[in-house]
Amino acid sequence: MSSSPAGGPKPTDYLANERTFLAYIRTSLSVMAFGFVISKFSLFLRLVPGAAGTRVPATGASEYLGLAFAVFGCLLAVFGLWRFVHAVRALRADCFAAQPNGNVVVGLATVLLGIAVVVSLLRLL
Repeated sequence: MSSSPAGGPKPTDYLANERTFLAYIRTSLSVMAFGFVISKFSLFLRLVPGAAGTRVPATGASEYLGLAFAVFGCLLAVFGLWRFVHAVRALRADCFAAQPNGNVVVGLATVLLGIAVVVSLLRLL
């Protein structure tokens, strides 16, 4: 962390933290919207007349997958808020240290949800 001439964190440190928080919020909203689209995807396929002459089975998998993405989006927003508050407190105490563990968990959850989407789409082939 860079310090101002007075010894504390610079305003740019706080602004960078705020930009990161807003990125978490933007991403969480996108993930929740994607969850909505996934949950309605099978309904769309069932309503399209003669979609390649196939019948899409109504298993409910896309609804659960969409719900999982919506929940993940909500949790991502909570995680982003927690990171923001934690970073502000650390900056004020002038003892900021990077904590990559949360990012690893978010990354792994994203990979698992991505695999679930691929498996769900492979069932349509």
